[in-house]
Amino acid sequence: MKLRLPLVQANAAEISNGASSWVHISAEKPAWLRAMRPVAIVLCGSAFVAVCAHIALPLFFTPVPLSLAPFPVLLLGLLLRPRLAAATLAVYLAEGAMGLPVFGPTAATPSELAHLIGPTGGYLMAYPPAAALIAFLFRQVPWGKRGFATAALSAAAGALLILLAGAAWLSLLSHLSLIAALQPAVFPFLPGDALKVVAAASLAAGWARLRRVSQ
Repeated sequence: MKLRLPLVQANAAEISNGASSWVHISAEKPAWLRAMRPVAIVLCGSAFVAVCAHIALPLFFTPVPLSLAPFPVLLLGLLLRPRLAAATLAVYLAEGAMGLPVFGPTAATPSELAHLIGPTGGYLMAYPPAAALIAFLFRQVPWGKRGFATAALSAAAGALLILLAGAAWLSLLSHLSLIAALQPAVFPFLPGDALKVVAAASLAAGWARLRRVSQ
């Protein structure tokens, strides 16, 4: 009995090591699945922006409608890394350039491609750099300290970039000075964008808190 005990212990150790190795191997995702993850994120993110872009309210005093589209741009910037956030919005613009109905319909720009060269072109073209800027700023803070204030400031910077780009583009189209273009291109959208910043920051901060608790 004493001679067989070490042999039993050795077999038990081998079984334990083998089980742990099998669990480790089975927990590893296949390479193709890891490669498809960012593709799925980009496609789902661009679809999210497209859905929100169709929630728009025309305004009689400006050619730019009041749209929900900036909200997913802010949220994706807070949730994704800079390159992935920029890629998601770049794909969204490419989908519109190819004629897919991803931009909100307006009377001034009846076709999808016309959105990129019409009154809303400046806002749209600013989406990828704005999302990348938000992601970059938000990730300058350590993971454990990312809260609502950091998310709100980062999202506000991205929202401001979108508004200023839209004003600059509209000033070129309308032959107005940049200061004069602020009236139809920036001021009417400040209250709505403030609400979008608060909503996006709240969701991002809640998601970060949930992930910290689950870890």
